[in-house]
Amino acid sequence: MPELRQNFFTKEWVIIATERARRPEELATHRTAQAVPSFVESCPFCPGNENKTPPEVLRFPGNTSEPWAVRVIPNKFAALSSEVQPTRNLQHLRRRIEGFGFHEVIIDSPDHACCMALLPDAQVARILCVFKERYNSLSADQRINHVTIFKNHGADAGASLQHPHSQLIATPVIPSQVRHRLHEALRHYDDAGECMFCHMVEREIEDHTRIVIKSEMFVALEVFASPTPFATHIFPLRHMASFGDISAVEITDLARVLRTLLAKIYVGLENPDLNFTIRSGPSDYVGARHFHWYVSVIPRLTRVAGFELGSGMFINTVLPESAAEFLRNVNAQKAAGAGA
Repeated sequence: MPELRQNFFTKEWVIIATERARRPEELATHRTAQAVPSFVESCPFCPGNENKTPPEVLRFPGNTSEPWAVRVIPNKFAALSSEVQPTRNLQHLRRRIEGFGFHEVIIDSPDHACCMALLPDAQVARILCVFKERYNSLSADQRINHVTIFKNHGADAGASLQHPHSQLIATPVIPSQVRHRLHEALRHYDDAGECMFCHMVEREIEDHTRIVIKSEMFVALEVFASPTPFATHIFPLRHMASFGDISAVEITDLARVLRTLLAKIYVGLENPDLNFTIRSGPSDYVGARHFHWYVSVIPRLTRVAGFELGSGMFINTVLPESAAEFLRNVNAQKAAGAGA
């Protein structure tokens, strides 16, 4: 029988459509694999083509005499501009802010062909270090209220260039989706005196049926009310409200867990398009007891249709428990170069 499940964090309802439930392997993309070269002469993100991008914001390592491993540049087609001021304007019911903000591209590696699932753990750790540096640096700007770090992998996920890269957008406002999660987390803390995320993670670890990977410092799991197939969250086991609070040791561990999860999805679902985002409280939330940051990985295996758009309620045709079991059993080492 179908059932409705409520998302513990957002209180949104999800339909688990067991009557038309599909086996996880049936959602594999089955696309013909195409050979991708490690260097493309026309690609602005490939090494040697640095003059084809805006001046870089940061590179790792920082010594310009060494080859770069990760590079940060302003987005050439930025959604927001750092050249204006966040001047607010209210006329009757119409509220506006000048389009201030930062929109940056993080080039994951010099290798045009190597998506994050195929990178060595050490390279993923370098990328995460750059994420943290840019998160903290932009959060220090008093005009910025929130920083969103995300990846679009594949055309259906919004990627316009093939060379693997991530992005961040820093805004002068806190997005309503983030604000809603902060509100629900605070309400739970007021009611129960505990972080709702920590509480959920403890229960999920005890139950184990939705756990995909558990390391010393992080756990990757399918949420009880996952809105879409294989929507997987990675939670730090240490309570942290802000991504900027992650330590160097935790970055190393997160790199291993994130890369392994992406490799499992890459192998098991045959390299689907996907998005991931770091869902963090604003930097001002460092030390907050009620919120907990996490990484959300969402393969783009289904399309949003009329019911979802009209109701805001998602229909998931894969049981989260089945998705977790499937991913647990995928051999991530089959991904070429995984963990090398």
